[in-house]
Amino acid sequence: MMTRIVLRLAAVAALAAGATGCSAITPVQAWEKGTLAKTEMLMEGDGLEARFNEHIYNSREAASGGSGVGGGGCGCN
Repeated sequence: MMTRIVLRLAAVAALAAGATGCSAITPVQAWEKGTLAKTEMLMEGDGLEARFNEHIYNSREAASGGSGVGGGGCGCN
């Protein structure tokens, strides 16, 4: 019985801590947007490398996934 109460209190405390952590997020200011627009800030990194990785993935899956290339799994698209 006591562990159940402790677990509920811990869950409520974790939820409250998470909610207060999200309230500290501030919007990006106008002068900070130039830094975020740089190519170093992209999630996938190099665009050519991302296209290459997508080609390899599509070749292995024997399907084309919206990249505009048709063909089979042989890799000879």
